[in-house]
Amino acid sequence: MKQTILIMMAVVLLSNCKEKASEKAEEKPNIPFVWEAANIYFLLTDRFNNGDLANDSNFDRTLPTAKLRGFKGGDIKGVTQKIEAGYFTDLGINAIWMTPIVEQIHGGTDEGTGLTYGFHGYWASDWTAIDPNFGTQEDLKNLVNAAHKRGIRILLDAVINHTGPVTEKDPVWPEDWVRTEPQCAYDNYENTIACTLVKNLPDIRTESNDAVELPLQLVEKWKKEGRYEQEVEELDAFFKRTGYPRAPRFYIMKWLTDYITEFGIDGYRVDTVKHTEEYVWQEFKKECDYAFTEFKKNNPKKVLDDNGFYLVGEVYNYGINTGQYFDFGDKKVNYFDRSFQSLINFQFKWNAAEQDYETLFSSYSKYLTTELEDYGTLNYLSSHDDGHPFDAKREKPFETATKLLLAPGTSQVYYGDESARSLVIDGTEGDATLRSKMNWGAIQGDTKTQAILKHWQKLGRFRANHPAVGAGTHHMISKTPYWFSRSYAHNDYNDVVIIGLDLNTGKNVLDVSEYFKDGDVLQDAYSDTAVTVKNGSVILDSEFSMVLLERL
Repeated sequence: MKQTILIMMAVVLLSNCKEKASEKAEEKPNIPFVWEAANIYFLLTDRFNNGDLANDSNFDRTLPTAKLRGFKGGDIKGVTQKIEAGYFTDLGINAIWMTPIVEQIHGGTDEGTGLTYGFHGYWASDWTAIDPNFGTQEDLKNLVNAAHKRGIRILLDAVINHTGPVTEKDPVWPEDWVRTEPQCAYDNYENTIACTLVKNLPDIRTESNDAVELPLQLVEKWKKEGRYEQEVEELDAFFKRTGYPRAPRFYIMKWLTDYITEFGIDGYRVDTVKHTEEYVWQEFKKECDYAFTEFKKNNPKKVLDDNGFYLVGEVYNYGINTGQYFDFGDKKVNYFDRSFQSLINFQFKWNAAEQDYETLFSSYSKYLTTELEDYGTLNYLSSHDDGHPFDAKREKPFETATKLLLAPGTSQVYYGDESARSLVIDGTEGDATLRSKMNWGAIQGDTKTQAILKHWQKLGRFRANHPAVGAGTHHMISKTPYWFSRSYAHNDYNDVVIIGLDLNTGKNVLDVSEYFKDGDVLQDAYSDTAVTVKNGSVILDSEFSMVLLERL
């Protein structure tokens, strides 16, 4: 019944959504951006939005593929279009993470699932170039500028662990660069890092400090493109400055940090972290920090704030309950140590399924103020490679939003979470079912989808306007009805919000004397109504079962 009321009321208010969202974004210009409280939108570049039909086919990647395993046209321009249209602002998104945009292998693989091209971005062939299916350097520059104008940070996706697969068009890299066997057994530390993740995915020899020459295929490619001398000159300068040996991992670090100095990206989500020696990430952080400092120094007018470069790591199966360590069985590793500011939390979906709101919220607040103090966690409920999402059939889109966006920690919205894009696609195999095209048609023409989107927008904007939601301290005010507060303070900035969930609709009286004084005007951001504190309390009369109280 409560969900029905939410849907009906959300549809009525939908027409005012964009105007009000823009107004609220402009009303609060002094809200500090805090990575630990960020609302990050994760999208597959190829599957989100096609902004340029002219770049849909390149390198003769035209053979029929298995379902959802070929390029579908999404590109950097398409993301920029949605930034400029206010889609992310309306959704309360203040950072966007895109899958890798570097040039992918030109051929495809055909091992068990049918032909597959590198549409997902994780099969690099040249880290120094943007894949033309995704766009150009100018496209990326425009995207970063458009995002930054709206206070949105950009994360790219870094892969240092492996090249793309070997195909008829894509020769294996030299033996001193990669190993092609053994395949990882994942039963201890060594059998997780000194091996290939899967068959035919050459593993970069990240442990090596031996100097290597550039792969012949890159030399020939760069000469054909007329940039060989420039690339070599830049590499010489990098190795002279750093003193690093010309080992494989340092070439790739140089190529990846170029995207920081040249385009001003704000962070990297780092792929396959636990499959590489931990010191690699300490070295990578050092170079990312250097590159970000250089960008800020050379582009003072483009500096957003004093936040450092953000690194969030994918340590597969890491959970917040283990604190700073990941256990391989025979060895525990701290990936926060001089490396990552945050790790993706693979545990959150299980906690969200098994725990009530208070158990979930209070436990996460405890973790983040004790074992993970000064660090963060990135919570998600669905993603591109997790075959057991929280709500694959999209039967609980309202609950998904509420638990994800109101939980302590950084939130990761996977493209289509907000529009109930199905994660069960007939005819697909493996992770392809998670990677369908964004359902823009449903957003434009389906009232149920619009109501779901409205709920995500309200919660997302509230979260973006209040660092206390993600980075603040959680305190339960009452269990029944369920009210809690979040408070955050840093330097001279203080933020307090009060939230009510699963309330009875109609009048609710709440004692707020511990947080606000008589005469304070508060707003319920969910119903968009204002109330005044009298005798230490507020009286809320709402059609909704949720209240998001903030100071006006």
